[in-house]
Amino acid sequence: MAKTHSDIGLIGLAVMGQNLALNIADHGFRISVYNRTTEKTDKFVAENPATPGGLVATKTLQEFAASLAKPRKAIILVQAGKATDAVIDGLVAVFEPGDIIIDGGNALWTDTIRREKALREKNLRFIGSGVSGGEEGARFGPSLMPGGDAAAFAELKPIWEAVAAKVDAKTGKPIPGAKPGQPVTGGVPCTTYIGENGAGHYVKMVHNGIEYGDMQMICEAYALMSGLLGLKPAEQAEIFGEWNQGALDSFLIEITADILRQKDPVTKRKAFVDVVLDTAGQKGTGKWTSTNALDMGVPAPTIAEAVFARCISAIKEERVAASKILKGPAKKYRGSKKALIQAIHDALYCSKICSYAQGFQLMRTAQQEYNWKLNFGEIAQIWRGGCIIRAAFLQKITEAYARKPDLANLLLDPYFNKTVKNAQANWRKVVALAAECGVPAPTFSSALAYYDSYRSARLPANLLQAQRDYFGAHTYERVDQPRGKFFHVDWPEPTRPQLNA
Repeated sequence: MAKTHSDIGLIGLAVMGQNLALNIADHGFRISVYNRTTEKTDKFVAENPATPGGLVATKTLQEFAASLAKPRKAIILVQAGKATDAVIDGLVAVFEPGDIIIDGGNALWTDTIRREKALREKNLRFIGSGVSGGEEGARFGPSLMPGGDAAAFAELKPIWEAVAAKVDAKTGKPIPGAKPGQPVTGGVPCTTYIGENGAGHYVKMVHNGIEYGDMQMICEAYALMSGLLGLKPAEQAEIFGEWNQGALDSFLIEITADILRQKDPVTKRKAFVDVVLDTAGQKGTGKWTSTNALDMGVPAPTIAEAVFARCISAIKEERVAASKILKGPAKKYRGSKKALIQAIHDALYCSKICSYAQGFQLMRTAQQEYNWKLNFGEIAQIWRGGCIIRAAFLQKITEAYARKPDLANLLLDPYFNKTVKNAQANWRKVVALAAECGVPAPTFSSALAYYDSYRSARLPANLLQAQRDYFGAHTYERVDQPRGKFFHVDWPEPTRPQLNA
């Protein structure tokens, strides 16, 4: 018997919205779609008439609401911020108590907390779900990070598990994507309930911050192989391709090899990467992660350096002018090419471990701040497929939290501890060489400084706190007294140099 109502609805038919709608329909769910521009809705449905579940075009929000089975479920995929609030206000006017609104955009988690509370007071249920994987992921299997009303997610769960990316239960490796109309079957779905109110969007934000770090670290490896060894993009493509067969196996390493192989479609001769202007854009989620780390006092320097690297790339004209005035070292690397390539590999892997350690520490602090109960092993699991940072490495994080669910820092896990111990000589060599030869490596350097700081039983903050007590009477604790007891020295007036009359 044909369905008379849709299983779910979706508002916002930009590319992400269209692809997610088709993914849902491919899995046999009937889905109603609505876009502010009616022509776009009609065109989209007309161009996709044979989906297994079926697409239903609606022209108004009233028609959209009427087309949905109760309790209604509607996904919003529009621009974060005011546009999302406007759509929510529109749905509030046509939805009934118990209906479910799902925000699939890149929302700021504090906005999600606010929206969930406001809708709960209207007897509507709200889910803020991170959606990672870009356009391809939305179409064939994203990583989905839902937070909000747990009972509401239980009703959404069959759809979310069906459309999410799938990984092999034993190896954690992604199951290859399907073709349109042929969904992936079997495997472990890359979605799980994250936690209350804004937890899903918070975890997605941290995912994006880690993504910033991953991308910048790969760029630094590329810059070191170019600057120290003079390797051409095609040569580097082979190296990244080899790395993708080992511990660094990941989506970002894979596409880096593809990019470095690509010829410029205009000149047909030059390497494509050589004609791309060196100014990087950003949408803000990396900055949100860094800002939140500062707000909560959690050290996340590698993620922050990745954001700053994009910022300094943006001042292209200023950098070009500075390059004519500011000179660096003339030193060149004269050692073994093979040895340095291996050292760069090790520096990349160690820096990656530190970057993820920072991201998971940030989530660990956030759960205390917002009274969430985050399962870090499950978070690592759902990042193994579908999302931009998907990597074999995440299986190791999953295993680390399986061994010790309350692990304070990834660096303390036996696998990661041993890995860094064995590779840190190469890591230090690369950071030192980068400094000596004038090749900027901000994430490699900051990750190493983080590691050395975290492993230090005593840091020079004792002098810093003494300075604070001297000029601001901020007090200090003593090494020979219990923690929590504070002291102050009545400092003399500082001696100031006498100026000549």
